[in-house]
Amino acid sequence: MKSCWIVTKDHKAVLEWRDIPVPQPKDGEIVLKVHATALNRGEIVVGGVVHGGPEKLGGNEAAGVITAVGAGVTQFKPGDKVFGRVRGGFAEYAIAPAHQILPLPACLSFEQAASIPVSFLTAYEMIYPPYGKLKAGEWLLITGVSSGAGAACVQIAKSLGAKTIGTSGSAEKLEKLKAIGLDAAINTRKPDFAAKVREITGGKGVDLAINLVGGTLFGECMKCLARKGRLAVVGYVDGALTAEIDLSAVHANRFEIFGISNSKITQDERKQAVAGFARDVLPAINDGRIVPLVDRVFDFADLQAAKDCMESSAMAGKIVVRVQ
Repeated sequence: MKSCWIVTKDHKAVLEWRDIPVPQPKDGEIVLKVHATALNRGEIVVGGVVHGGPEKLGGNEAAGVITAVGAGVTQFKPGDKVFGRVRGGFAEYAIAPAHQILPLPACLSFEQAASIPVSFLTAYEMIYPPYGKLKAGEWLLITGVSSGAGAACVQIAKSLGAKTIGTSGSAEKLEKLKAIGLDAAINTRKPDFAAKVREITGGKGVDLAINLVGGTLFGECMKCLARKGRLAVVGYVDGALTAEIDLSAVHANRFEIFGISNSKITQDERKQAVAGFARDVLPAINDGRIVPLVDRVFDFADLQAAKDCMESSAMAGKIVVRVQ
């Protein structure tokens, strides 16, 4: 089958096309014919090969039709339309543990469904207990809100009845986010938004801040927190891996600071996250309250162009690749 690998060359992630055998399911696994997959910055730009060695078959999420199931899989059968986190979505067929797979919502296309798994599950873990614990009426700040995870955060927060503030260097992208529920937009890439956040929240600050940018905005995010505020660290697209922490502010205000990453996640943690997402968020997708934001769709042969688009940060929402 046709597949695309992410390979480290000269300290950069490059794409290589290879012809490899169709995967076969082991116990507890399914194989699906990939109809669509999606790009994720952590895999393509930040360096997925950092977590997977010098090379890896690309694609962490997909939507398609099951072609085979391994021993012990009873919840799915060949012919079922599904989506979820997979191994090797940049290929004609992909494999996944059955506990990472969900039925395709009737209201979504394969392309829409393929945009959900990584970004929405990351957003879910940032927002829901035991970490973000966002509630109706609370304020959420998202830096770099135009990313796939940022858009998912806006939509999940809206479904909870929370209010959202987003930062982005693009006024055009912020308008697209307003169309899916962003309550307040701050057009900036700099650490200069705390005063505006305080103004928007009536001086209180936000209950949860999600930093999708990195160390350059960490301190500013802390300045935005209300008492007992929570701060999520989710990536470092700015390349800044360090930041100063005002320990007196953390101490006095009882702040909570946590990180969300899949680099060391266990299978049990993956299983729990998908089960929680299916319980708490999937109903809003199934009934149309949440429609994933797809910026553009590329053909499989144009995967390099999709990668170039992501590296240029030209998108608002997800970049999807149509495989079948």
